[in-house]
Amino acid sequence: MNIILVSGNLAKARTYTLSPSRMAVLLTGLVLIVLVAAAVLNYLVLRHAAESKSPLLQSVLLTLQEREQERTQSYLRENLNAMAVRLGQMQAQLLRLDSLGERLAKLSGLKPQDFLFDRIPGQGGAASALLPSQDLSLGEFNRRIEDLNRLMNDRTDKLGVLESYVMQDRLTKKMLPSVLPIVGGAYSSNYGWRIDPFTGSNAFHEGVDFMAETGTAIVAAAGGVVVYSDYHPEYGNMLEIDHGNGLITRYAHGSKRIAKVGDVVLRGQKIGEVGSTGRSTGSHLHFEVRNNGTPLNPGRFLQPAG
Repeated sequence: MNIILVSGNLAKARTYTLSPSRMAVLLTGLVLIVLVAAAVLNYLVLRHAAESKSPLLQSVLLTLQEREQERTQSYLRENLNAMAVRLGQMQAQLLRLDSLGERLAKLSGLKPQDFLFDRIPGQGGAASALLPSQDLSLGEFNRRIEDLNRLMNDRTDKLGVLESYVMQDRLTKKMLPSVLPIVGGAYSSNYGWRIDPFTGSNAFHEGVDFMAETGTAIVAAAGGVVVYSDYHPEYGNMLEIDHGNGLITRYAHGSKRIAKVGDVVLRGQKIGEVGSTGRSTGSHLHFEVRNNGTPLNPGRFLQPAG
């Protein structure tokens, strides 16, 4: 593009050539001038409105302020609603944690007063004289809630796994024959080598004998499933309870069998009554513990009553 300037003050006409690059620079300059002028004009108008207190301008400013306040209020409401939802979730998780803690305390045998889950822990301390306190921003507050939420989820999962282990341990202990199989009886013959009462020779006794009156209750030394309940030529009225993992307890010479094959019995549950049936010299209970058919010393498992 060529621009020719003709003037009486000029000796001759001047010609200016505008290349595309110069045109772009010129247009950019014009746009910047317009923007700066608009900004200055807007500032002057707003300043004039503030100083002159024109009803029209005051109305415009008030409308703008109200819209800005509405946007701010809407933003705050949305954030408060989101935080309220998170707070409700965290309260529910905290209840789960309290419940898990109470169950774990009971399973572990701890006293309830040692862990007061329904009370807020005490906190305190002097205010710092070195560092001033700071107000939390909304963003920082949200980040801390998110961190606390993740931490509570992690603790809930770990406590759940711990509860499973503790529960499994308690179930395992309940399946071990640890309760005396007779109420009020006394040892009359221990596990191991002894003089056989019928032959007079040295023989290995595969269980322990409890001397008791006929009709005395026989109870399960541990929970399990009854796998034998019948009369045996040597053991007389005999019951066997399977406790899992190859562990079986045997109760012999009873006068009465109460539990039947297939019954699920609990530790301490009555399964029969003492007698003197089979190869027996008098009223007593013969008790054995076997692991995959091998006899074990019942004294390693049994605990005195109380």
